[in-house]
Amino acid sequence: MQIGPYQFPGRYFLAPLAGVSDRPFRAICRRMGASFAYTEMVSAHGLMHGALQTSSYLDREPDEDPFAVQIFASEPEVLARGAAVAVAAGAGMIDVNMACPVKKVCGSGAGAAMGRDPRRVEEAVRAIRAAVPVPVTVKIRAGWDEGEVNCVDVARAAEAGGAAAVALHGRTRSQLYSGKARWELVRAVKQAVAIPVLGSGDVWTAADAVRMREETGCDAVLVARGACGNPWIFRELRAIEAGRPPPPPPGRDEWVGTVLEHVRLQVEHRARMAPGEPAEASERHAIRELRKHLLWYTRGRRGGVHFRRDAAALVTAADVAAQLERHFPAGGDSFELDPGFRASEDGE
Repeated sequence: MQIGPYQFPGRYFLAPLAGVSDRPFRAICRRMGASFAYTEMVSAHGLMHGALQTSSYLDREPDEDPFAVQIFASEPEVLARGAAVAVAAGAGMIDVNMACPVKKVCGSGAGAAMGRDPRRVEEAVRAIRAAVPVPVTVKIRAGWDEGEVNCVDVARAAEAGGAAAVALHGRTRSQLYSGKARWELVRAVKQAVAIPVLGSGDVWTAADAVRMREETGCDAVLVARGACGNPWIFRELRAIEAGRPPPPPPGRDEWVGTVLEHVRLQVEHRARMAPGEPAEASERHAIRELRKHLLWYTRGRRGGVHFRRDAAALVTAADVAAQLERHFPAGGDSFELDPGFRASEDGE
């Protein structure tokens, strides 16, 4: 699988997830086998003005190559300037978010709202390509609503502007994250453009990811919510790609070890981003940022409801370790999944 000059070892990527795909989570998913990972969505305006929160999105592992930064804005010139800042900070690829359905983003004309006008899409991609020497990719939705499904036209416009790849989430903006993703639209986009196409939507398991590739012919699959709490999905996919039997799910000790590794990485990430902050305050902030991941890791497990009950009281890394031991003790059954649990029905 190749995008621009970059050759990837596999076809299963971590999607750019707002508020989720930070350096710690990308590092864990890449270690598990994700072939590539985008940053979370970053404001191009914030990049231009050097906001502290925005700069934290540019924190990356030394071996993240290419480092792919996803940006958003409604104005082509702002996208171009924000992309230039990201590239100066080490980005080797720029992705443009034209898929976010959030009202605040769409209300500014960015995100999924940009995809309503293919001419603006082409103009935006062309402006960024003129400003930076790295590949530019775009992520789009099926359309605005069922009366405005225009992903094929938008993908063609992105290609005309010079995009190196296009990713399609098979839901409309009006669906948000409800209903069913239309994989047949991924196939339609793949048939309509010559650049690589990445598929997204309703990929909850490794089997889902493999089936999306088979049914749509897409060049790669973006794993999004299916990786939240389950980065091991990439270990399964890497084994499948290599022709090996999928490994068993993690045991209790490995699971605890991975959660605590995530905690450590999050604390270190916060310390780098706020070097003048007192250590105790920095750790509290990191654990607060990590809380959603802790809830995802524990969802569906028999001890999860009790862990989530106490999650609001977690302040330090030691608190997390203590609560994991309390609610998921070695040798007990609280680590086991509840029968019939399905991540796609969990409401996350």
